[in-house]
Amino acid sequence: MTSRPLWQFSATELGALIQSGEVSASEAVQAAVDRMQAVDPALNAVVTDLSASALARARALDAAPGPKGPLHGIPVTIKINIDQKGEASSNGVAAFKDLIAPDDAPLVKNLLDAGAVVIGRTNVPEFSRRCETSNPLFGATWNPWGRHVSAGGSSGGAGAAVAAGIGALAHGNDIGGSLRFPAAGNGVATIKPGVGRVPVYNPSQTAERGILAQQMSAQGLLVRSARDLHLAMPAMIAPDARDPFHVPLPWRGAALAAPIKVGFSLEVLDLPLHPEVEKALLEARAALVEAGYVVEEVAPPSLREIAFEGRTALMTESYHLMAEDIEKYGSPEIVNVFEQNYRRTPAVGMAEFLKILARRTFYARQWSVLMAEYPLFLAPFFPQPFYAPGRDAEGAEGLRATMGQAFWSTLGNYLGLPAGVLPVRLGEIPEGPKPIAVQLFGRRWREDAVVDAMIAIEDRLGTLSQTLWQRMGESVIA
Repeated sequence: MTSRPLWQFSATELGALIQSGEVSASEAVQAAVDRMQAVDPALNAVVTDLSASALARARALDAAPGPKGPLHGIPVTIKINIDQKGEASSNGVAAFKDLIAPDDAPLVKNLLDAGAVVIGRTNVPEFSRRCETSNPLFGATWNPWGRHVSAGGSSGGAGAAVAAGIGALAHGNDIGGSLRFPAAGNGVATIKPGVGRVPVYNPSQTAERGILAQQMSAQGLLVRSARDLHLAMPAMIAPDARDPFHVPLPWRGAALAAPIKVGFSLEVLDLPLHPEVEKALLEARAALVEAGYVVEEVAPPSLREIAFEGRTALMTESYHLMAEDIEKYGSPEIVNVFEQNYRRTPAVGMAEFLKILARRTFYARQWSVLMAEYPLFLAPFFPQPFYAPGRDAEGAEGLRATMGQAFWSTLGNYLGLPAGVLPVRLGEIPEGPKPIAVQLFGRRWREDAVVDAMIAIEDRLGTLSQTLWQRMGESVIA
């Protein structure tokens, strides 16, 4: 064991120490709790402090005859839009602050069954439908890199928490980028799983989500080291009968034929590719080549059409199924953001909606054929460095600079493909340093291959955690 404090250890490192008996679950959880209490007042990432119950669970785990599972004693956080028995699933909406979950959602049960310890619940925007994390119930979450850069959304609380060292794993979810936005903004890694990979159900729900939301949304984890995804995601994907459309495949698929070919694109829409983002993509490409991958530039099929139609379809469904609740229960800010979204991407009529959904299969087939040759695809996440806090609420131009950049992000959700995001460099931007991330897509249900490639990049380019913590040693919020 090194002299580093336990809260700095990755989940993989910490798990090895706990499994060997060198560190107890109580010590690991106490270190995470102490870190949370030290830095979260300035970040507001964790809005429900579960320190007392976490420490009690850790003591019970220490008293057990052996490890409960691969995540025995590892501290985690859960996003407040997912049910955890006895806790409020407010989704950042003041009217839902007393919506107490009667039972654990499948992913919470899976993490607990694997031995994880929940130390807190993390912040979201109202209805979890902004790329900024702020709401009238709990306030804004701040990025540990400073107030010049947003923490992202909707899993902004999760991203800020794990980046700052509050827990080794942070649960989040993603319908248009809500895992990957915070990963990019806070300088951590994630994998948005493909459709059906992680079982999903909220016992507190009173109605089912729209079919497109079911198809596009995914549950996952934000981590400081990509290796932690191999440790924790196999537990997350354990089957649960409450999700009838769960895909019961193992985490590891068959070995891909070597050398693995990677498609590569610098293509962007609307906004130009920033030099720092281009540098990050070229560095990631070089890292993959050094690791033995064959990287070839490839034109991405129907990128513009997928981005436009995916967003149009989701906004149409949201308009019919969510607009009334947003108007009734939302703050003036979230109502305004949605009104701006509907102006930018108007809902379409039923006939056009059905035609768009039909074409979705055409686009998915295009990408399946491409990925038969290129099992992985390296692309931008954003063409520009991450945006400033509150940018998405600044009218049409603000939306263009935030969700308007998310065309590559939308592709992963709309087609149901796994998509990983990881930071590869710290960009020197005039307003202050910002993490610069890249994105990797994989074949359907081959999240493991995406994570392998993320690890290959990380092994050669490193992570940003130590740099961040050194900065935080001077000032948590610059």
